[in-house]
Amino acid sequence: MKTLFLSAAIATSLLAQTVQAGEKMNDLEIAHTAYTAGQLDIRYAHLALAVSENTEVRAFAETMLRDHAAVNTAAVNLITKLNVTPQDNDLSRALVQGAADKRAELMSLSGKAFDCVYAQNELGYHQVVNKTVEESFIPAVTVEPLKELLSEALVTFKVHEGHAEMMVKGLQCA
Repeated sequence: MKTLFLSAAIATSLLAQTVQAGEKMNDLEIAHTAYTAGQLDIRYAHLALAVSENTEVRAFAETMLRDHAAVNTAAVNLITKLNVTPQDNDLSRALVQGAADKRAELMSLSGKAFDCVYAQNELGYHQVVNKTVEESFIPAVTVEPLKELLSEALVTFKVHEGHAEMMVKGLQCA
């Protein structure tokens, strides 16, 4: 749980520093960061399916695969249609590093310990990403189709957050 909050705090802190410094992310950086966040959650889901034997955890992971892949496919289609190239940035790199650290931790676990850390990570990850998308990305985006995609995806990802919260409670993680 401590690592979850540390990763989330790093990403949130970096975002806050970027905004405070007046370094607003452009649409291409936002698109890349949102896509990266989805890809990272897909990787977490693949790991959960490889390790967990818990039916609820596996069902949640399947949902993550389906929904994040659908949003990322829509994002790729939009980028292709607009003929633009998303831009890597400090926040997307911080998310990738935090996810690598979390995956290393998860790979060292099994059974209920894995399930609890995975579920807690999914809850924290969705809380941070949803807040960032809602409060920072959507208001900053200038390209209407990207704003619509982020808004539609946010509805789905808020459902994921609620599902993750129920999963944590159901697993009775200490």
